[in-house]
Amino acid sequence: MPKYYDELDDVIRALADPTRRAVVERLAKSPAVVSELAEPFAMALPSFMQHLRVLEDAGVISSEKHGRVRTVTLRPGALDVLHLWLGQQRTPAEHQAERLGIHLTRKET
Repeated sequence: MPKYYDELDDVIRALADPTRRAVVERLAKSPAVVSELAEPFAMALPSFMQHLRVLEDAGVISSEKHGRVRTVTLRPGALDVLHLWLGQQRTPAEHQAERLGIHLTRKET
């Protein structure tokens, strides 16, 4: 079993919840303060903070406090482990189709 499986499990668990996926999608655009992130969700702030804690524990996000304001950022490369694992699950036919697409694109230019 590869060494990164524990990290992969943490990321998958963190992304299993729709609220946390929505937070990651929002943070992919730019960092945000917690109150801004929590705004679209119909839940109490402590409940929302638990979601952020799960993402932070999994290494998907990081946060920094400046005075009374906490800013949350998507960690660069945090989802690489997921991308790596998904790439390894592709079938040989998918790899061949990708290579064919690259070849055809080169022919057009």
